[in-house]
Amino acid sequence: MRLPGLSGLDLQQELAKANVPIPIIFLTGYGDVPMSVRAMKSGALDFFTKPFDEEALLAAVRQAVARHVTSPQRRTGALAGPELVGSSPAIKALLNRIALVAPTDSSVLILGETGTGKELVARAIHSRSRRSTRPLVSVNCGAIQPSLIASELFGHEKGSFTGAVQQRVGRFELADGGTIFLDEIGELPLETQIALLRVLQERELERVGGNKTIRVDVRVIAATNRDLGAAMSAGKFRADLYYRLNVFPLHVPPLRERREDIPLLVEHLLRRHAGAPGTELRTVDESTMRILQEYAWPGNVRELQNVIERWAIIRASEDISMDESWLPREPSATGDAGAAPIPGPDEPLNLTEHVEAVERQLIRRTLIAVGGNQSEAARRLGMSRGALLGRLRKYGPLSGEEPR
Repeated sequence: MRLPGLSGLDLQQELAKANVPIPIIFLTGYGDVPMSVRAMKSGALDFFTKPFDEEALLAAVRQAVARHVTSPQRRTGALAGPELVGSSPAIKALLNRIALVAPTDSSVLILGETGTGKELVARAIHSRSRRSTRPLVSVNCGAIQPSLIASELFGHEKGSFTGAVQQRVGRFELADGGTIFLDEIGELPLETQIALLRVLQERELERVGGNKTIRVDVRVIAATNRDLGAAMSAGKFRADLYYRLNVFPLHVPPLRERREDIPLLVEHLLRRHAGAPGTELRTVDESTMRILQEYAWPGNVRELQNVIERWAIIRASEDISMDESWLPREPSATGDAGAAPIPGPDEPLNLTEHVEAVERQLIRRTLIAVGGNQSEAARRLGMSRGALLGRLRKYGPLSGEEPR
């Protein structure tokens, strides 16, 4: 914060004026609550005062990377606002519902598979609302350790737990007057769900370790790719919280249900990468477009974006042409076409090695399908994110892996 000649806050303002769309995290030994509020309301992703919690900082960095990777502002020049590209009936219906709910203060629950653009929908709602000049604070509930999520959302008082060496303002306070976007809401621990329910009902909260009631005026938009009905039946998600969030549900269609939008999306993504140094992409031939439209896109728009970016790197100055080898093979009804072969009856079989080979291939295939989202991959594989990270450390980098 006390850089020679230019403070951190001043640098933040200069970056905003220069239209440099990068996520900003403050780390300082001189911070206080008013300073952190000013930084966050000016667009900082997070604000840490030394000494800081290492896990909380890592979670903030993961969020920053995930947001920057999927941000429509990564090309030269910022976009005027959130972009939902397409002209299909499904997208038109979604845009109509966004236009209906945006001017209200109603809670919105965005439902859709991973990679469909749920955060873009949240940004579109905020940008069209009366709160558009106030902060939009995004929190990925699946990227923060369960033990830290309450402090992240509601803040904490100094000394409230081990490592709480400074008072911290939570995301709800920072979003006061604006909107908070709770992504992966289905990953929220039950005890935190109770506190969130109070905020939705009473518009007030208490910081962790505090007894002062703080009033907040915040619109809540939540999103999930999970089946919350099944989570409620399993006792993992509170029914009363679900009904508070589900005032106005929005379903974001998967890419396979709006294949007619793929040419527009490809053109949009090519235009974005054409602005990068050394890239000059021109056209996509008919056979390539047919392959793109026939593929199922389990990772949705995020997976398509990754394919286009790969083209931009490999074929920077050529017309785009590809074959099926560019896309991962989909599993057949009898199993994965790329699975490790089982030795014949007379061949030696090391069971441990074979199981590890199959597990490695399954993890790789799942990571590709979800566009590298480790939290979603862990959910689909039926393991904790920590267990998945342990496998990745064991097997080394796998194709499709992208920490977020």
